[in-house]
Amino acid sequence: MLKKIRFVTATAVSLLSAAPVFGAHPLITDDTGTQGKGKIQIELNNEFAWNRTDAGGTELKENTGETALTLSYGLTETIDVVAGIPFGWYTLEENGTTLGDECGIGDMSLEIKWRIYENEENGLGFAVKPGISIPTGNERKGFGSGEVSPGLTLIATHEGDFGSLHANAGYSRNNYKNENDDAASRNDLWHASFAAELNMTDNLRPVANIGIETNEDITSDTHPVFLIGGLIYSASDNLDLDIGLKCGLNEAETDTALLAGLAARF
Repeated sequence: MLKKIRFVTATAVSLLSAAPVFGAHPLITDDTGTQGKGKIQIELNNEFAWNRTDAGGTELKENTGETALTLSYGLTETIDVVAGIPFGWYTLEENGTTLGDECGIGDMSLEIKWRIYENEENGLGFAVKPGISIPTGNERKGFGSGEVSPGLTLIATHEGDFGSLHANAGYSRNNYKNENDDAASRNDLWHASFAAELNMTDNLRPVANIGIETNEDITSDTHPVFLIGGLIYSASDNLDLDIGLKCGLNEAETDTALLAGLAARF
């Protein structure tokens, strides 16, 4: 049962993996955009997730959540430094009996986002985003790995008159301080995803996102697949509000998650 709790917590703090800072919330797929030299963006993003499984007469309910604070600073016109820290929580019930109820700060992330190519004529751009997770969370409660873990994401964006398309391919090496966690988990994790934004009005953008990533549970060969639909509302040039719904497309992914956040630029 402790193994179950560990992987429930891993779902709750999915932003804690290496290179965990995502694109324009509620999207998980990142875009190639950078802040610009000397400019700052602050994001406050929230996720509330629910999952239920039934196996052999055993009903397992998982309620998880996370609030993540992310700060991006433009070192140059094409390079950002991005730091994030999450606070997560979860409850786990088996046939109505509470097995776990915890909350805590997760592992901090630190990344460099470098826009290496941009063609204004055809709207195509590419970026790379290396990063590390720093063990600031309590790995005994599942809110971190206890070790520094590196990662790298490759990003492509195409901007057109009617909207934008984004594609990501990422890899992270998850290291674990606890030997039992290390034995029960995959260390090499891959991520691939695709997102679209539609310019409905000057202020409103419907968004969609689909992706797949490696299952951390070494005993499962089914890898989580997700679908996200949502809206981004630009209240002003420097303030975006968003809301979205994330759905699991197979049993390995969490059933449902509500996403909400804001991004302010200075």
